[in-house]
Amino acid sequence: MAAYVIGHISIKDPEKWAAYRSQVPATLAPWNAELVFRGKRMAVFSGEHPHTDTVVLRFADADSARAWFASPAYQALIPLREQAADVVLIGYEA
Repeated sequence: MAAYVIGHISIKDPEKWAAYRSQVPATLAPWNAELVFRGKRMAVFSGEHPHTDTVVLRFADADSARAWFASPAYQALIPLREQAADVVLIGYEA
């Protein structure tokens, strides 16, 4: 069953965010993960959503998504991510 990681993002430092984003693909490669979508909020049609950006990553399964997040390569990027943006990452199975 495929798994998705959806990130809701509010950028604090565009330069640091660019540095973080440039390093993430290498962390995804060992898991054969795919960037499905990256975009900026156009509108909130219902409810409240404070974040301006969203990213969707596809993994083969939930174990791969969990392993990617826990990997030393991705964990090493978290301090930069936290300086660059407020990010909520949520995992889903489909």
